[in-house]
Amino acid sequence: MKARLVLATLIIPMGLIIAAVPENTTRPYKLTAEELLEEVKTGTQFIYPDQVADMIIQKDPTLQIIDVRSADEYDKFSLPNSINIPLVNILNPDWEDYLDQDIKFNVFYSNGTKDANEAWMITRQLGFENNYVLQGGLNYWVETIMNPEAPKSTSPNDEILKYNLRKGAGMALGGAAVNTQPSTMAKSSKPPITKRKKKKKVQGGC
Repeated sequence: MKARLVLATLIIPMGLIIAAVPENTTRPYKLTAEELLEEVKTGTQFIYPDQVADMIIQKDPTLQIIDVRSADEYDKFSLPNSINIPLVNILNPDWEDYLDQDIKFNVFYSNGTKDANEAWMITRQLGFENNYVLQGGLNYWVETIMNPEAPKSTSPNDEILKYNLRKGAGMALGGAAVNTQPSTMAKSSKPPITKRKKKKKVQGGC
């Protein structure tokens, strides 16, 4: 029953998105609704906070965190080094080079999962790859990374190990995993664009 409810929360927004976007877009969809539904069912778009926290600590240069909330919410608090692309602007051509590339590992996040998952559905239907969703969003991030619940002494070793790793990650991030200070980046400024790799032209011919 729980699995059906989770699937429903993903499929219903997908239907609304497909219905709302005009058919004569200048960037035609590459995935059909059926193909997108199959990907939604697998849930492979989600990445867990533990993985993102580890990438932040390791200063992984391939990680690009994208906040899809409003500019006001982003200015109040955000994950470190994230960029703000509000969901309402996700189809803006100015952001295409950030979203349609195969070098950076994009992670969408919002307060929960809904808006970030909608951003993923739109970009995935356009055929963009390397885009993922932070499982649970900021709410789950704070719960699991910044304030992990200590397991019982009788808990399995893997649960104790997971807690120690999360506690260590929270301490390593020094409480700055959620930036509560106003963003110093001007709204009009953008980080350097990572260009999409160009396909090699076929040599020769008949």
